[in-house]
Amino acid sequence: MTQPSRTGMTTGRTLLFAIAGGAAVGNLYWAQPLLDFIAGDLHGSTSTAGWLVTVTQLGYAVGILLVVPLGDVVDRRKLVPLMLVLSAVALAACALAPSMAALLVALAAVGLTTVAGQVLTPLAGDLAADEHRGRVVGTVASGLLTGILVSRTLSGLIAAVAGWRTIFVIAAVAAVVLAFLLYRAIPTLEPKARIRYPALIRSVFLVVVHEPVVRWTLALSATGFGAFTMFWTALTFLLSGPPFHYPVVVIGLFGLAGLAGAVAAQRGGRLHDRGWNVPATGALWALALVAFVVAGLGGRSVVLVLVAIVLLDIAIQGQNILNQARIFAVSHEARSRLNTAFVTGNFIGGAIGSALAGLLWDDWGWTGVTVAGAVLAGFALTVWLVGRRGPLRVG
Repeated sequence: MTQPSRTGMTTGRTLLFAIAGGAAVGNLYWAQPLLDFIAGDLHGSTSTAGWLVTVTQLGYAVGILLVVPLGDVVDRRKLVPLMLVLSAVALAACALAPSMAALLVALAAVGLTTVAGQVLTPLAGDLAADEHRGRVVGTVASGLLTGILVSRTLSGLIAAVAGWRTIFVIAAVAAVVLAFLLYRAIPTLEPKARIRYPALIRSVFLVVVHEPVVRWTLALSATGFGAFTMFWTALTFLLSGPPFHYPVVVIGLFGLAGLAGAVAAQRGGRLHDRGWNVPATGALWALALVAFVVAGLGGRSVVLVLVAIVLLDIAIQGQNILNQARIFAVSHEARSRLNTAFVTGNFIGGAIGSALAGLLWDDWGWTGVTVAGAVLAGFALTVWLVGRRGPLRVG
C-alpha cells in the first residue's frame, strides 16, 4: 500500500483546504440567522422554520456516514470535487424553492452533499508530518469553524440587501470554483484500503465498538455540538424578539463574536501536539459551563450575550479540535472512517440540539435553553472525569 507523502501539506494547500472546508460546512448555516425572515417569505410557522436547520444537519449526518468513509478507499482528488459539484446543484435548488416544503427537501440535499470539508480534514492529517499533524488539522478545522461563523454573518448581510435566495446562488458558484481549484491541488493518492462498500460502512461501527477512547470521545463531541447548536438556534429567536428586535443583518453580525472559537481551534491543535489533549478538554468544558451561566444571566443584556458567545465558542470549538486530533491518533488507515463516526455523532447531536432549541423556547424561553446548556456541560464534565480517572484511563 502506497503511503501519502509526509511533506505534502504545504502552506498553500493548507490554506486552500481550510477555505474549501469552511465554504462547504458554511452551507449548513446559511438559513440559521434567517429563520423568521424565510418563514415570513414562504408563509411558514416559527416551529417549521426551526426544522430548516434540523433537516440540514440530519442530511449532513447521513452524508457523512455514507460518503466520507469512501476517503479510505477511493481517490480523494476525484471524490472531493464531485461532492462540491453535487452540493452546488442542491444549493441552486434552495435558491429556486417555491415553498417551505421544497426548501426543506433542498436543504436536506445540501446537508447530504456538502461533505467535502470532512473528507479534506483526514486528508490533511494523512499528508501532514507526524510532529505537525495537530497544527495542520487544527488550521484546516479552524477554516471549517470560521465558515460556520462567517456564513451566519454573510447570510444576514446579503439577505438584507438582495434577499435570502441570493445567498444560495453565491454559495453554488463558490462550490463550483472550489471544485476546480481542489482538483488541481489535491495529489493523486493510492487508496489506503481495499474494502467493499458494505464492509466499509460496517467497519465504521466496528471501530466504535472496539475502541473505548473513540466511544468516550464521541460522547463528549456529540454533547458539545448539541449544546452549541441549541445555543445558536435559540439565539436567533432571542435577538429577533423583545427586548432586542434586531433585523437579520444585525443578527448575522453576532457570528463575528464567535471567531474567537476559530482561533481556539488552531491553538487546540498545538495543545494536542504538546501532549495536553485530555486536561485541556476538561478545562474547556468547565469554560462552557461558565458560558451558559453568563448567557442565562444576560438574556436582556447584549454585552453579556456577546461575552457568552465568545466563551462558548472558545470552549466548544477548542475541545472539538482536541477530540478530532485524539480520534485521528487511533489509526492512520481508518482516518476517514474515524472522522465519519466523529462527525456523524456531532451532527446527530447538533440536530437534537436545534430541535430542543425550538421546544425549549416555546415553553421556557431563553432561561430554559441556558439551563439545558448548563446541564449538558455538567454531563460532559462527568463523562470526561470517568474517562480520565475511571476504567478507561484516557490520557
